[in-house]
Amino acid sequence: MTTAIGLLAALLTTAAFLPLVLHTLATRGISLRMYVIFVAGVLLWLIYGLLQRDVPLILANGVTALLAGAILILKLRHG
Repeated sequence: MTTAIGLLAALLTTAAFLPLVLHTLATRGISLRMYVIFVAGVLLWLIYGLLQRDVPLILANGVTALLAGAILILKLRHG
């Protein structure tokens, strides 16, 4: 189960950039779908780090989740 969470996290954080690239090419904007997928992936990495009791993963993904989550909230509020 732990490995599956880690693999899903890696898949989501990597795949998140494809919609961004396509959206950016078309509109020069940031894709809402990309940020949703990215934040989900980061949260899964954080869960994975917690399950593994891996302090670097917990700290890095905790901070990233806060920052990316803030960007996602701003994107949702202001387009």
